[in-house]
Amino acid sequence: MDLVINKVGLNGVIDIPSDKSISHRSIMFGAIAEGQTTIRNFLRGDDCLSTLKAFQDLGVKIEDDGEVITVHGAGFSGLKPAKQAIDVGNSGTTIRLIMGILAGTSFTTELFGDHSIAKRPMNRVILPINQMGAVCTGHDGTEFPPLTVKGTEKLSPIHYQMPVASAQVKSAILFAALQAHGESVIVEKEKTRDHTEDMIRQFGGDISVSGKEIRISGPQKLVGQEVVVPGDISSAAFFLTAGLIIPDSKITLKNVGLNPTRTGIIDVIQQMGGKLLVQESGSEANKAGTLTVETSDLKGIEISGEIIPRLIDELPIIALLATQAEGTTIIRDAEELKVKETNRIDAVATELNKMGAKIEPTDDGLIIHGKTPLNGANVTSYGDHRIGMMLQIAALLVESGKVELDKAEAISVSYPRFFDDLTKLYR
Repeated sequence: MDLVINKVGLNGVIDIPSDKSISHRSIMFGAIAEGQTTIRNFLRGDDCLSTLKAFQDLGVKIEDDGEVITVHGAGFSGLKPAKQAIDVGNSGTTIRLIMGILAGTSFTTELFGDHSIAKRPMNRVILPINQMGAVCTGHDGTEFPPLTVKGTEKLSPIHYQMPVASAQVKSAILFAALQAHGESVIVEKEKTRDHTEDMIRQFGGDISVSGKEIRISGPQKLVGQEVVVPGDISSAAFFLTAGLIIPDSKITLKNVGLNPTRTGIIDVIQQMGGKLLVQESGSEANKAGTLTVETSDLKGIEISGEIIPRLIDELPIIALLATQAEGTTIIRDAEELKVKETNRIDAVATELNKMGAKIEPTDDGLIIHGKTPLNGANVTSYGDHRIGMMLQIAALLVESGKVELDKAEAISVSYPRFFDDLTKLYR
């Protein structure tokens, strides 16, 4: 499709879509808790709907009246064998986290997804789950989907030093540990988003976190709750960037989740000299706020180390931000970008360079030379929603030519109304 080429500033107020990570987990926790869970402001994007359908396939009654989702949980023991293999679509969160839940069942489940999922490495979850007593295997003896998960009701606890900084892997192990007999200890490589830990507490579970060490004993029973999902800062990142780099712009984003393990992009914007106003609201356990950005003169910085897990999903749009900053921006320690929906290191460099950017891919990140004008080009999302949205924001900077995006439909995975919100701002 032809992307919007903007000739005026972006101005206005928009409500950001609901948080994808919390939406996934709200269905999962509702399914494994005992009693009724109600979910408000659920993200009805393709990925989260894959999670909802997966648990319906496992025998959980889930009702959606268009406003509120009601999950009738019966505990871990209430899950039933699926009548056929479960399709997770494009959702890495669904397939990885559900493996931890299935690890403690008394039955075998098959999981598969689209062509992108078939390329996602799964040993990072398979190895610890199997160490706990389940039997997870990939296609033809590999680590890649389709997967088979043979659960056991006699899961053993684990002491696990995580080799990668991944909230998905951590969450899968935590779901298994809730069903194991004894105390499990998980030590993170770097602190990652902690929605799973927060929701264990919200649903009445017991978990202890000290720095990078997590302790959790099982088996535990959880109780249904009411969940109100805040806006997704990962979706907000695209319009935060647009407001900073499109001339004559000022954008206000409402109800954005501000969990400290997710707000690395705010730190980066402030370090680069961006004009950003943060007005916090919500509770200590469920922080949210209103963010306002306006066109700014930016400077290049280095982004590395412990901040990387706090903005891993935002790095593609941060790379675009850096193309409009004076000087060089260096991103390091971001190897995890290679195993997302696509290799985002290569995808970002290849597609933005087509448009005139000066970006060098490295083994663990990117070197971005700014400030560079961008031109029209034929580009692709590679079927990756975040690459697709980043390229549309890039197209707003183009002075001549047009930008044609292949596989634009991928954007619906996390932000179904993305183009509608964009239209609202530039009109």
